[in-house]
Amino acid sequence: MIKKLKIKFIVLSMTSLFILLLIIVAGMNIINYTSVCNEADDILSLISQNRGVFPDFKGKGPNRLPPNMSPELQYESRYFSVLLDASGNLIHVETSRITSVDTSTAIEYAKSVMEKGKNRGFINNFRFVQSHEGNTTRIIFLDHGRKLDSFNRFLIISSGMALAGFIVVFFIISFCAGKITGPIAESYEKQKRFITDAGHEIKTPLTIINANVDILEMDIGKNECLEDIQQQSKRLTTLVNDLIYLARMEEAENSLQMIEFPVSEVVYETAMPFKTPALARNIDFTCNVQPMLSMRGNDKAIQQLVSILMDNALKYSPQGGSISLNFTRQNKILSLTVFNTTQTDVNPDDLKYVFDRFYRTDKSRNSETGGHGIGLSVAKAIVTAHSGKIHASTQDGHSFQITVTLS
Repeated sequence: MIKKLKIKFIVLSMTSLFILLLIIVAGMNIINYTSVCNEADDILSLISQNRGVFPDFKGKGPNRLPPNMSPELQYESRYFSVLLDASGNLIHVETSRITSVDTSTAIEYAKSVMEKGKNRGFINNFRFVQSHEGNTTRIIFLDHGRKLDSFNRFLIISSGMALAGFIVVFFIISFCAGKITGPIAESYEKQKRFITDAGHEIKTPLTIINANVDILEMDIGKNECLEDIQQQSKRLTTLVNDLIYLARMEEAENSLQMIEFPVSEVVYETAMPFKTPALARNIDFTCNVQPMLSMRGNDKAIQQLVSILMDNALKYSPQGGSISLNFTRQNKILSLTVFNTTQTDVNPDDLKYVFDRFYRTDKSRNSETGGHGIGLSVAKAIVTAHSGKIHASTQDGHSFQITVTLS
């Protein structure tokens, strides 16, 4: 349990860190990419407004250089343009401001833009924009390779630093997780040890009480008070044994002796003895077990699991009710389902608590059924020890069903 708690803590911490780093890195790079695109679009807008030529900024007024641009920008910018008529036929190609692109390459780029049907975007390292000049269309391409290279380097560096930070924090959290969960593990171990030790200590006085009651019964005969003492003593003995068994199951979660055994026979032979007391109470009893199934596990623990579930179903099923057990294999998953009708309504909100120790759906805690509210806790411990899953459900609020899946 503590190992699983430690793993859950690490997984939760690292998942939170991963999401945080992803948001930060993605946010920075989205902002950076948007800035790269906006800068290129601003330059293309100036060229487009001047019919494919970078304006010659002089003085003030309409020819004043925008405040966010350098005076050297018009000399640093490398661009070319292609002019097309309304039918898409070539009119003119201007490549005088770039040396890496010739006329044929410029025409190919223009054709690619026309096929995409977009007004602006990227082709390789060129940012393009389409502008309409009367009945003609001019496509202007700006070489933005250096800015894109800078963006790509920033993307790689930021992702690498985030990954490195993630790995470092993973090792730190893995190291610290043991120290963080240490007090919880110590408390949990003390609790289990207390239950086991206290259980053994209580067994001795219970044995003495039972022996003395038997002697008194031999001396004075049957007596209502003695019968009450015997009944409550037996009930307390059963509770102590269940608590000790639960503590041992939790301690042995990873050390149970696992063998390959015929699980179909174990389930059937454990369930069938409950048929006679069920029929005595006019309860409809159904047991469907798929034959010839086997599994690797602890046969005694599985026998105890089936016994607990069937006993629980029998206790809480009313006269004239129904109980059914189904055990099948689907693919590689073994499924055990125990269903019973109930005397009282079942609140679906209570189902998540039924595997807690001493929990009962009967708020009055009526002990007429003879239970302590610990049986399903033992069942869960057995299933967990076999790396399985167990959950409770109700179909209509007047029934109760336990489903166990084992692989």
